[in-house]
Amino acid sequence: MESERKLATIRRITEINPIEGADLIEAISIGGWTVVAQKAMGYKVNDLVVYLEIDSFVATEVAPFLTQEGKEPKEYLGIKGERLRTKKLKGVVSQGLLLPLEVAVQRFVESDLDSGEELCEVFFEGADVTDLFGIIKWQPPAEFRSADAKGTFPGFIPKTDQERIQNLSREFDKYKEAAELWEITEKLDGSSMTVFFKDGNVGVCSRNLELKEDIDNTFWGCAVDSGAVDELKKFQQELALQGELIGPGIQGNKYNLQKHEYHIYDIFDIAKQEYLLPEERYKVVQAMQLMHCPVLEVQDLQFQGIPDILAYAEGKSRLNTKTEREGVVFKNMQSSTSFKAISNKWLIKFEE
Repeated sequence: MESERKLATIRRITEINPIEGADLIEAISIGGWTVVAQKAMGYKVNDLVVYLEIDSFVATEVAPFLTQEGKEPKEYLGIKGERLRTKKLKGVVSQGLLLPLEVAVQRFVESDLDSGEELCEVFFEGADVTDLFGIIKWQPPAEFRSADAKGTFPGFIPKTDQERIQNLSREFDKYKEAAELWEITEKLDGSSMTVFFKDGNVGVCSRNLELKEDIDNTFWGCAVDSGAVDELKKFQQELALQGELIGPGIQGNKYNLQKHEYHIYDIFDIAKQEYLLPEERYKVVQAMQLMHCPVLEVQDLQFQGIPDILAYAEGKSRLNTKTEREGVVFKNMQSSTSFKAISNKWLIKFEE
């Protein structure tokens, strides 16, 4: 199953750097992330702090200063607050928000969560404090009305959501030392779509819903037109094809396509409850004559560190060289280990 993203965690400051031409702010490193913060906060290297990731929707009562003076806070799922986005300040890419550890301690003491535990048992490095701060993940508006839904996303298929490389600084060193091969694919900017075959029937899903069969629906229409529905029926194996739906009317159609396309990036074996490894996936996609997301290369992580991977994530799309690619996804050729790197250039251009 899809793991819940830890949007607010206790992290240790690993580095602090000055910003040229800026006397009041500085660049603070939290593992693989960089956050621009006020010098007046007095942060120091090795301090434990609360780090809120981008895409966090932060309630006004937690951080009222996020709303610009003279403006009203946004409202999302009935909560007033602001979404944390990637920004560029004085030439430095800033992602997320830092809060002093004392803020978390105070909220804990004043909450119903305080059960008499020692604070060191609660606020250790890596601790998840998402619920303590009431942080929710911001997501684009739903693609469908409730009338389009057959039900929720099937529980027998995991949702795809790789961890960002910025959260894997320790793991990355181990991956690199292992000298194993990794598939690197372009992360496409569209809508997640799953087409599965189970108990003799085909189902089509958006990211969060299983959809009623209706070829006038963009998802079902593309599932049929791409050949995915017929091929799964012919294959007669309980498989779930997971990929990206792109084209007109989807995320601004950055690839300038004339019709919808379905690009596979994962295949899940429902019966065995495991993902096919890349080589197996290629064979199935080829046998079904379907589209695969662009494979950039296979290599043994020839990167010096996380900054190199983030730089690699930037570049033009293989599907349209006039647009920035959203990023890249790394998958181990021999295991289910994977991670992603989102292009900061793409985030700044399209997320603002």
